[in-house]
Amino acid sequence: MGGFFGVASKNNCLTDIFFGTDYHSHLGTKRGGLAVYDPEIGLQREIHNIENSPFRTKFQNVFNEMRGTSAIGIISDMHPQPLLIHSNLGTYAVCTVGIINNSEELINNYVSVNGGHFNAMTGGKINSTELTAALISQKNSFEQGIKFAQDKIEGTANILILKDDGTVIAARDKLGRLPVVVAKGENGCCVSFESFVCQKLGYEDLRDLGPGEIVAITPDGINQLSPPGDKKKICSFLWSYYGYPTSNYEGINVEAMRYRNGKIMAQNDKENLPESEIDYIGGVPDSGTPHAIGYANESGVPFARAFIKYTPTWSRSFMPQNQSERNRVAKMKQIPVLELIKDKNLLFVDDSIVRGTQLRETVEFLYESGAKSVHMRSACPPIMYGCKYLNFSRNTNDMDLIARRVILELEGEEGFKHIEEYSDSKTERGKALRKNICEKFKFDSLEFQSLEGVVKAIGLDECELCTYCWNGKE
Repeated sequence: MGGFFGVASKNNCLTDIFFGTDYHSHLGTKRGGLAVYDPEIGLQREIHNIENSPFRTKFQNVFNEMRGTSAIGIISDMHPQPLLIHSNLGTYAVCTVGIINNSEELINNYVSVNGGHFNAMTGGKINSTELTAALISQKNSFEQGIKFAQDKIEGTANILILKDDGTVIAARDKLGRLPVVVAKGENGCCVSFESFVCQKLGYEDLRDLGPGEIVAITPDGINQLSPPGDKKKICSFLWSYYGYPTSNYEGINVEAMRYRNGKIMAQNDKENLPESEIDYIGGVPDSGTPHAIGYANESGVPFARAFIKYTPTWSRSFMPQNQSERNRVAKMKQIPVLELIKDKNLLFVDDSIVRGTQLRETVEFLYESGAKSVHMRSACPPIMYGCKYLNFSRNTNDMDLIARRVILELEGEEGFKHIEEYSDSKTERGKALRKNICEKFKFDSLEFQSLEGVVKAIGLDECELCTYCWNGKE
């Protein structure tokens, strides 16, 4: 994934850009970068690898190395950025969040038509932000260039630009799959992926940009360059999984949605699982925990943290590049509370079940710690399609998904014609899917939240939500 923050201030903005960018560290693990504008120095830029060390430690000297009144920063799970670009539009810094699925086509068209070239990275790949900048530079203004780029890109592109006069330009992707918020403060204005960042830094008058909306941000205000479009498809997984608990998207808080989601799951589960059979409800930490709290509050079964993640040195289990090492780290982080596990019937709620690899390790760990039974609930429907709009998953193939693999085992490729039935727990195919996963992972029972339940918990019309990973509808 990734997240960005930008600020245009009447004063030195280094403190705001440092903390504003650091507050997006939960969204990426590869690169962190800052670009700062100062009237005397001009544009400055710094990028660091954050795979084995957090943003704040790599950029703690920035207060001695940079200065300025406007800046943009990014946590990136892909390519190094921001980039400094010199083009017909002038010199500017740019960063992007999203994914480009048709990069080869765009690169070939750009090179063949204009005779241009790109810096090649390891493996011959092209930096997607550089490609986006090349598309923007096809036009005679940033507004026209951004709209052109977003029309040509198949995928998603949230764009943040810092011009060489200190103006910050922000654009939300044309279907609003990812959030972008803007806010005003006493000494300037800011733009952010996560809404809580603006509030934490003292900015007020917060509002979401609409789908495809483009704004120019200066210390004096926020000026609309291009109005929003009519169609919106914001990612539902923001609330289910990767959104930060304190953030609001489209005015809907993440933590509150997760409580509602767990409540709905418990209501749906009353007929399937008598409360007397469960001793404790728990979440698969961390993002499964609020869903579990909502479930426990509704069911009346006590909530308990039967195991705790040890995070001081390994805060994110997906940091190691090797899958087996990631699994090993995930297992080592799980510290049991034996008094809450031994001889207990436990029900856990996870935010989602994607591949199931780490979940298998978790269940084995619980049984090794003396659990009598382990029931599992997923806070979202079975994931049937790898996301092609956002770069928040490592899936490169739909067959990486446990639900897809089980369908193939049960029915072969013919089963892929009946994905809707497999998602539905009331159908024979749906029951077979759940039974097979239970057998693989040694769950005593398994259920998924329904698509209707997720939509209800979010509170937006389904037509405004992207649910592609669950039902394949674009």
